[in-house]
Amino acid sequence: MSNTEVLPLLEADAAAPCCPPMTERPMTAIEAEAAAMMFKALGDPVRLRLFSAVASHEGGEACVCDISDVGVSQPTVSHHLKKLKEAGLLSSERRGTWVYYRVEPSVVAAMSHMLSGSA
Repeated sequence: MSNTEVLPLLEADAAAPCCPPMTERPMTAIEAEAAAMMFKALGDPVRLRLFSAVASHEGGEACVCDISDVGVSQPTVSHHLKKLKEAGLLSSERRGTWVYYRVEPSVVAAMSHMLSGSA
């Protein structure tokens, strides 16, 4: 069973960025809301460490059992992973008793595009 969900950050069909490069034009209210959700999720040091642990894990995905050593309790880790999923930065899949997380590459590409101004 997959818990993958596409949020308004991206179009359902692919890697279209949520927002134009910041140097191109001012963001609309909707674009700013989508971007703020992403950056708010990454604005917590524990979430940033978890995101980094998943992103850098061999094979591009990580079992929660492999990334939960970030100095907080397991329920807190689960809370932070949920927030990263709600922001569209991670997707997950349950396999038996473990949940495996993956970074959503199209979301990271959209974030990069927005900040760098390149395609």
